[in-house]
Amino acid sequence: MTALPAPGDRAPGFELPNQHGEPVSMDSLQGSAVVLVFYPFAFSRVCTSELDEIHRNLGEFQARGVRVLAVSVDHKYALRTYAEEHGYSFDLLADFWPHGAVAEKYGALDRTDGYARRVTFFIDAAGFIRARIESPLGQPRPFEDYQAALVQLCEPTVPASQ
Repeated sequence: MTALPAPGDRAPGFELPNQHGEPVSMDSLQGSAVVLVFYPFAFSRVCTSELDEIHRNLGEFQARGVRVLAVSVDHKYALRTYAEEHGYSFDLLADFWPHGAVAEKYGALDRTDGYARRVTFFIDAAGFIRARIESPLGQPRPFEDYQAALVQLCEPTVPASQ
């Protein structure tokens, strides 16, 4: 398994289709902060509760100019239905084929069972990871952790020489 990138690492590049089939890439997001949410499966109880919480609090992300991208190994057509059923207004990205390739780049792929683990990366506008939160299968990531990481993501960086 690929190691999880840590704060200070450059976020690996990728391009994936969203639930509408539109390509979303890290290159196209340069200049914008991003919260990249890996989750196991659409329609599962814990994943839905997590994404519902993000959706209810989307204004906190938007007020800080942060784009939310949620990534699973589900197909874009399943993600479109999922987003429509739950009213999600952020992109759900399909890491369907090659199966889990982006999750693998981020160290988030469970190769044994073939799903993305619960890992979220907070990526600054320059493309560097500023924070990471994770939780085991069956346990949601606490939204308070998202709020704390959002503050950290939006704090200005200070050069090491100062």
